[in-house]
Amino acid sequence: MSIDFWSPVRLSIEIAAVSSVIVIILGTIFAKVLARKRFKGQIVIETLFLLPLVLPPTVIGFLLILFFGRNSPAGQFIEFLFDQPLIFTWWAAVISAVVVSFPLMYQSAKAGFEGIDSDIEGAARVDGAGEFRLFFNVSVPLASKALMTGAILSFARALGEFGATLMFAGNIPGKTQTTSTAIYLAIDAGNMQTAYLWVACMVGLSFIMLLFIHLLKKEHV
Repeated sequence: MSIDFWSPVRLSIEIAAVSSVIVIILGTIFAKVLARKRFKGQIVIETLFLLPLVLPPTVIGFLLILFFGRNSPAGQFIEFLFDQPLIFTWWAAVISAVVVSFPLMYQSAKAGFEGIDSDIEGAARVDGAGEFRLFFNVSVPLASKALMTGAILSFARALGEFGATLMFAGNIPGKTQTTSTAIYLAIDAGNMQTAYLWVACMVGLSFIMLLFIHLLKKEHV
């Protein structure tokens, strides 16, 4: 297989890995904050967090272009800072992956934190644990299964992202062309053999990740 064949696969894994790190951090923090607290407007915030689950990828791509495009305040600020627009760049693909995969991490992490016995956290506070220490030494270990599940699902979702990435990051070979967009182009060009091989790579990676989740749940039964 040529280097050109592996380029979309490598890019997909890189983009999914970087976006997953961002999603794990943000999803875990927001989930921890909202798992116990109740305040006015919380339902609106959580609905916005989960909206990418139900929105068509093209709508997400359109909204990203609207928010980060060259004519938007955010887009102009980014272009001023880095001397280039964000759209049609590697980081645009990462942002697309973050947006579509965040709800999976948030949902899983929140369920994990809500499943922790509040008495355990209360006992840790009584023993003198601060919120920072409580979070890393008590809450995260107790919710580790849910956090790992969310991380794997988020990675898998980011790995297979297509619509929003195609609209916002484009399909530039070696720069933003992921496996999903490469498969689409290969089929469109009638290059079925290469498409089969890319599909096999994606199926194999997805199978391994889902199998790991299954084994993880089985170990904790």
